[in-house]
Amino acid sequence: MALHRSPSRIRRRLAAFATMAALAGGITFAHARSEPRDGTFATAAAASTTATPVPTTSPTTTSAQVKVEEAAREVLAGAEGNAAVAVLDLSTGESARVGADRDFVTASIVKVDILATLLLQASDAGRLLTAQEQRWATVMIENSDNAAANALWDAIGGAEGMAEANLRLGLTETTPGHGAYWGLTQTTSADQLRLLQAVFGEESVLSADARAYLRGLMGSIAPDQDWGISAGLEDSGSVYLKNGWLARSESGLWVVNSIGRVEAGGHTLLLAVLCDGQTSQKAGISLVEDLAELTRLAVTDG
Repeated sequence: MALHRSPSRIRRRLAAFATMAALAGGITFAHARSEPRDGTFATAAAASTTATPVPTTSPTTTSAQVKVEEAAREVLAGAEGNAAVAVLDLSTGESARVGADRDFVTASIVKVDILATLLLQASDAGRLLTAQEQRWATVMIENSDNAAANALWDAIGGAEGMAEANLRLGLTETTPGHGAYWGLTQTTSADQLRLLQAVFGEESVLSADARAYLRGLMGSIAPDQDWGISAGLEDSGSVYLKNGWLARSESGLWVVNSIGRVEAGGHTLLLAVLCDGQTSQKAGISLVEDLAELTRLAVTDG
């Protein structure tokens, strides 16, 4: 069942703070508190070794940054745990980041990185993905299958293989999980935006076919996982996403993340929303969805 928020409540909240004075500088939201549970064609065209470019727009000087800061402040007032959001409007080139310097555990959003690594390695070897690799990739992304992720994590060489690929993808703030714990990879919302640029941008170390393959899987997420950055959007066909969620064994608190691309109001947005320290999965989903929807409305002005 989709867990979308109603857009009317969010729009009222947006109108309430839209006329507030602009904030100066960035904001980092860190509230006190802080093991994963949780047949498409792919080619291997030769890939460049040039890293995916990072947005050059200074987020502290754009109107988008001011609006997103206000949106995040509104959503996070009194919220538990920690949260961060990063957005890039591909239609205008504007970007905004709040709390992007804080590390978060990836949970299952790292599965996009695992598949991107596999596609790079296959390209280097001049081969296609095998039929078995394609089956694993499909259920790993569309159904967030952990057994498939385990198999592909081993196939790419685990943390070492991912670290090498991330250098080429331009991910400078992501540390792969140790041993078998891919879900405990550490990342930032800014780095997840860089990963999304590698998947959805034109200038990428991933070939056009590899990008199309990843996009196809992210656009076919199982209905029970249609939440997160898709909140409040009526057209599900305009959403490409991957969600992640897990309860930390040492605290019982939840990590909930959502990354991907959405189209709304004539804009195409890359969006990453991460949070941790949540008392339940439901609370984390609610926070992520409110942040995602209000950020989207702030950037697109409705």
